[in-house]
Amino acid sequence: MSENCTHDCSSCGESCSQRSKEQDLKEKLNDVSSVKKTIGVVSGKGGVGKSLVTSLMAVLLSRRGHKTAILDADITGPSIPKAFGLTKHAEGDGKYIYPVTTKTGIDVMSINLLLESDTDPVVWRGPVIAGAVKQFYTEVIWKDIDFMLVDMPPGTGDVPLTVFQSIPLDGIIVVTSPQELVSMIVSKAVKMANMMHIPILGVVENMSYAVCPDCGKEIKVFGESHIDSICAQYGLELLGRIPIDPKTAKACDSGLIELFEGSYLDKAADIAEKL
Repeated sequence: MSENCTHDCSSCGESCSQRSKEQDLKEKLNDVSSVKKTIGVVSGKGGVGKSLVTSLMAVLLSRRGHKTAILDADITGPSIPKAFGLTKHAEGDGKYIYPVTTKTGIDVMSINLLLESDTDPVVWRGPVIAGAVKQFYTEVIWKDIDFMLVDMPPGTGDVPLTVFQSIPLDGIIVVTSPQELVSMIVSKAVKMANMMHIPILGVVENMSYAVCPDCGKEIKVFGESHIDSICAQYGLELLGRIPIDPKTAKACDSGLIELFEGSYLDKAADIAEKL
């Protein structure tokens, strides 16, 4: 047992004599909710496009006829409502919280749907943030959901640990970008998932290239990608490469991500459907 032990196993990744080997820290849904499959979207670093991948995956699976939901676990940096153009506040009845539904029927819960203004900062300590994520899972009515996408906060700290330990994930998608530094950080996310015994569905590389509007040539804005070597090193599948696309960026800024066009995450959606 660590000398800094708080005796709260739910926020600890250590293995010690005080932890029961059979201890189950997974939270349970409320009695009126049902979620068939839950997929986390993670990275060891911020700014690589986890929210974009989460949004695109939710849209793709919804287009394939699945009832889809997004749990925005990035409490201090929520961006999902903006991408979907959600301005309505989430409501509750004293017992449950009701998610806000997008134009195409995707259920969303995010801290920005509860704040008075979406520019209000969330200045909370780690345990409070972790508690909010648990509440989003247990107190929100997730009705007849086929796929829930969890937009994870960056890094390997309190909140990602809480999600890994508290929410029953069927798998995670790791998001990266071409820079070698980011690939190193992704290695940390992969190792954390392995430590927590969470299946890794594969890797998505964002900002892989830009297409010249005149000649159609692919331009490696951030240099040559290292993702193939990273996937080979850890035995992971490359699920897709997302280009830098002004149309996609505009769709996110305008709250119209559900109108995006592109097939670069079709393989990721295929893998999800096989769970």
